[in-house]
Amino acid sequence: MEIAIALKLHVLAVVVWVGGMFFAWMCLRPVAASQLEPPARLRLWVGVFQNFFPWVWAAVPVILATGLWLIRAGFGGIGDAPGYIHGMFGLGVVMMLIFMHVFFAPYRRLRIAVATEDWPEGGRNLGMIRKLVGFNTLLGVVTVLLAAGGRYLTL
Repeated sequence: MEIAIALKLHVLAVVVWVGGMFFAWMCLRPVAASQLEPPARLRLWVGVFQNFFPWVWAAVPVILATGLWLIRAGFGGIGDAPGYIHGMFGLGVVMMLIFMHVFFAPYRRLRIAVATEDWPEGGRNLGMIRKLVGFNTLLGVVTVLLAAGGRYLTL
């Protein structure tokens, strides 16, 4: 029962984070870029991030805690876990670090730039966020693929 609860929480938190990034990068970004002038686009993204980032801050500890718990419950610890588990764990940690960098560096600068109407600076920081979120989305998709089929890999 505890494993089922941990797994459900783990998957739900991953869906919120990776699904949110996928939607923002693949659906919202192209439309905002093609239909909004820079000031409106930058204000939109600050609002989107203000709503999305608290969900990510909630998801990250849930993913980490449940992932570590599942590793301990299923394999007795990371040392006895198969390679795909190590891959998921490593990619997840990298994703968390990238998110924290985005939050504390370019997103902070983006908020300041929008508040002071420094549109060129805001554009530079949104561009950096775009690249990092795109990379994190790719890492998230690879991690999901490892979760779904990693046990069937023969490396």
